[in-house]
Amino acid sequence: MNTDQLEAFIYVVELKSIHKASKALYLSQPTVTARIKALERELNTELFIRQGKQLILNQQGKEFIPYAQQILKTFREGKSNIRNKRDHNEIVFGANFITSSYFIPHALVLWKKENPDFNFKFITGTNEELIVKLLNHEIDFAFTKPFSNDNIIQEVALDNSIQLVVYPEHPYVLGEEVTIKKLAKEPIVFFECGAFDWNLIYKIFELENVEPKVEFKVDQLEVAKSLIKNKQGIGFLPLISIKEEIERKELIVVKSLDLFTITQPVYLSYVQSDVVNILKSSIQRSIDRFNNFKCLV
Repeated sequence: MNTDQLEAFIYVVELKSIHKASKALYLSQPTVTARIKALERELNTELFIRQGKQLILNQQGKEFIPYAQQILKTFREGKSNIRNKRDHNEIVFGANFITSSYFIPHALVLWKKENPDFNFKFITGTNEELIVKLLNHEIDFAFTKPFSNDNIIQEVALDNSIQLVVYPEHPYVLGEEVTIKKLAKEPIVFFECGAFDWNLIYKIFELENVEPKVEFKVDQLEVAKSLIKNKQGIGFLPLISIKEEIERKELIVVKSLDLFTITQPVYLSYVQSDVVNILKSSIQRSIDRFNNFKCLV
């Protein structure tokens, strides 16, 4: 049994809906359902009567409510006490995997240099996990996708648009015209992960009624970059992930009027506090420095 399971149970009880509970917790409905089932297995009893998609609290569920509430209350009080005693010089950041891997290592160096009296802690998580941690005041800043919550401020931070990337000796770098029909004949390195919407990439080809020639399908950015650098194909990659290769001219971003821009900005998300006022200028300088480069047109 863990607090995530208890929290899911209480939210479903209070909101009388898995759908509403999932939205309130910033989780998927299957995740909330899985947590309820895991709690029932731990207790060795059912807490709800299932009627289609509805969950109706049974007698065991009703009797368990005050215990779940007390456990959560005690946990939250303990967490709040620990947070209040936390080193006031510690700043906690969070980000998704791509931002964590490619932006944060550069940014942390600058933040520490400009704010030597602070200690920095960093965690990686999904968008949903980071939002919950922000709302629970477990982290001070997070780099996330856009979302709607009245308690959290969001500002566009990083340009993570999807770019057509080739190796330096490719004909597109040497001036050959880029068209969708020509692009469809090129061997493509297909990078796919949960944060990357390939439906938008396919739309480029659908508009011309052609199919891309996908030679490799990978779910790791470093593998995709390596294949392109070794001239095994070209690909569409998130801008954040290829900054160093662009600066070293190991990979080239190709722009074309035939390709529409696929934008997916990363937002700096936070709850207003004194920490924000202290670090905001350092964060903005790191963002500006990271965003400032030129692509091949």
